[in-house]
Amino acid sequence: MWWGSMAKLPNMLSLWNLLVLSLALNVSLILRMVSESQERYIGSSCFKKQGDGHVFHEGSLTISSSLSSNFANSSRANHPQGNGRVINLDHGDPTVYETFWRQMGDKTTITIPGWQSMSYFSDASNICWFLEPELAKELVRLHNVVGNAVTDGRHIVVGTGSSQLFLAALYALSPPDAAEPISVVSAAPYYSSYPSMTDYQKSGLYKWAGDADSFEKEGPYIELVTSPNNPDGYVRRSVVNRSQGLLVHDLAYYWPQYTPISSPADHELTLFTVSKSTGHAGMRIGWALVKDQEVAKKMTKFIELNTIGVSKDSQLRAAKVLRAVSDSCVQERRFQGEESFFKFSYNIMSQRWKQLRATVERSGMFSLPRFSPAFCTFFTQILEPQPAFVWLKCEGEIEDCESFLRRHKILTRSGRHFGVSPKYVRISMLDTDENFMQFLDRLSAIQIQS
Repeated sequence: MWWGSMAKLPNMLSLWNLLVLSLALNVSLILRMVSESQERYIGSSCFKKQGDGHVFHEGSLTISSSLSSNFANSSRANHPQGNGRVINLDHGDPTVYETFWRQMGDKTTITIPGWQSMSYFSDASNICWFLEPELAKELVRLHNVVGNAVTDGRHIVVGTGSSQLFLAALYALSPPDAAEPISVVSAAPYYSSYPSMTDYQKSGLYKWAGDADSFEKEGPYIELVTSPNNPDGYVRRSVVNRSQGLLVHDLAYYWPQYTPISSPADHELTLFTVSKSTGHAGMRIGWALVKDQEVAKKMTKFIELNTIGVSKDSQLRAAKVLRAVSDSCVQERRFQGEESFFKFSYNIMSQRWKQLRATVERSGMFSLPRFSPAFCTFFTQILEPQPAFVWLKCEGEIEDCESFLRRHKILTRSGRHFGVSPKYVRISMLDTDENFMQFLDRLSAIQIQS
């Protein structure tokens, strides 16, 4: 019996060793999964981590204005460099401002406890009941600091970007019982998304009717006035000017880095967006300044039906960023040597336009718009506009500028989308330094090859 038990012992040990090894492997796998979860799931409330402006507290979410920059940098590192790389300048992703916000550090960091902002409502007494009071205060302050819009006697309606507010404005201004949809027009070259956004839902209230300069239909209409204009950068005014006309002023680019601020805009309905004012496109926050109370109510109703309000987290983050912008302007005026956000961004845009004009003039193959200088009340000096987009024209025998530049691995947006000739293209001036310099190199190379 004793010998038989000893004979079975090696088998029992082997089984025991196997079980221990299996348990060790499983524990190792679990620990590895937990470690990877800490890195991947940034929003998890179960871990604490510090690094590069990100702090994660148990039960709360901390957001930094530079949150997306790490992902942007890592994605750029995966792109091949040099002349073989395609440069996509079709869209206006405002990554040009990333450097400034990195330098701001924790000044634009917010902490949102898990119990905060749980309700649908922000201020039930306000027409726009989902507008965060903190954001409303900072919007008014920023407009007063910059001097680009009248806020007295206006209702603020917040939206998920100015795109949602655009649709809300069409809904609010359209007669609900009209026999046919109201015409929506804009002078060409108009913003390329206006036609598709207007007709996307095939609404019975409104319908895209094309170029405002050729609009002759009698009756009510809605005219979209984008100033400075996207894509060509010129200051715009309404062109139809009839008694039954309703105006929507899209002032996304009426900020000091793009154009001289001549006076506070004083219109019935104006649209603004964080994406082009500060560069925080990912927040998806826009706002409208609305004079008519009933129009503001209808716009609010549209957003209520569409998305039941606007993210409070985004609004609170936007308020913190806008406060930092206003503070930087106040500090610059108070202390010598300080640089405001608008001074920083103006200098970048100015340098880029100088480099681009020099490159285009050497090539002889392209042309750019010429702008008249004007006095800027914000910078208190005469300045020339420097738009967020280049409205480039291919001269000579090149009829399709977009296709021509695509062959040189530069992606742009054809003038066809803006209601004009394909000899024109729109090119973003808001991309990274790396892409912008590559763009200039490509234009120079085209000149040499020709």
